[in-house]
Amino acid sequence: MSHAEAPAPVIKAAEHEAESHLPMGELPANHLFDTVLPVRPALLNRGSVERMKPNLVEELLAGGGARAMVLSGRQALIHADALVLADAAQLRDRLRDADAGPQLVVYLGAALGSSSLPPGTEILLFILSETMDARAAGLPADSSWEGFRDVAARLDPTHTALFVEASAIANWHATHTHCPRCGTPTNVEASGWVRRCPADGSEHYPRTDPAIIVTVVGPDGRLLLGGGGPLDARNYSTLAGFVEPGESLEQAVVREILEEVGVRVRACQYLGSQSWPFPASLMLGFTAVTDDAEAKPDGVEVTRARWFSREELQAAVLSGEITISTRLSIARSLIEHWYGGVIQDRPLDE
Repeated sequence: MSHAEAPAPVIKAAEHEAESHLPMGELPANHLFDTVLPVRPALLNRGSVERMKPNLVEELLAGGGARAMVLSGRQALIHADALVLADAAQLRDRLRDADAGPQLVVYLGAALGSSSLPPGTEILLFILSETMDARAAGLPADSSWEGFRDVAARLDPTHTALFVEASAIANWHATHTHCPRCGTPTNVEASGWVRRCPADGSEHYPRTDPAIIVTVVGPDGRLLLGGGGPLDARNYSTLAGFVEPGESLEQAVVREILEEVGVRVRACQYLGSQSWPFPASLMLGFTAVTDDAEAKPDGVEVTRARWFSREELQAAVLSGEITISTRLSIARSLIEHWYGGVIQDRPLDE
């Protein structure tokens, strides 16, 4: 989800409810309900076939025209509210001259027509072991190293997508350097998208951990939000948790909500998803309903839980009594889907 994510369109509630209670035989074949959270188009062609070519990265570096972003840890080089996308071949040579060559080069894909980059622009990721002075690599002197949360609100959708993809693959490489079967250091293949064990030949692929994130609505239509940490903290958000092995998404919703706040979910519906690779999550958004009117935080993951009417939530945000998730997160879209529109934030100067 990009930083400029608009609030989700509101379902025609009466129409949707009526359809949802029709017997299955009375619904048209392959029936679909209205879209809830919008499906965002991909801005990059990840080239899942092309990246299997053994020497793709070397050919792109030799051919010229490819661009490269630079990542170290969880920070990328930023200049003028955009990722630094340097000429890949020139950047590689300059990094080598500065004795700061990349640990790893990964193929991220090619820009599509809807991207802010020229269509077909090939993008590489240079992963560095530590941050460096941009000037040493011939990059703008006023470039800065920034994390995703710090800069995402200033990036355009294409650069947001690049940062997210780069973070996901870099995190995987950092934590999966050895074979989980025998402990042998693995070799990188498929332009950075596969690691192979030279001892037993096993292949290992990037992983993503599914997590559910939920708006819970009570019998009177109020929304349940929670938070962790100190009891007097002001931050509130949707409830979330990881899906366990052998569990369906819906089962995870029921279990996590019961565990965290003691509320029994009687029905839930999937609304949309957001990649959140910090380090490796895929947030699967749901809304759920309960007949329970009392919440009991578990005191570990959730220390505070509170019900809000729409009027109470907007008033609490504007007054500064509470803060809710920023527009970077699917949590905000889920909350605004329940709310039925945009929730106004407290002005920054207050």
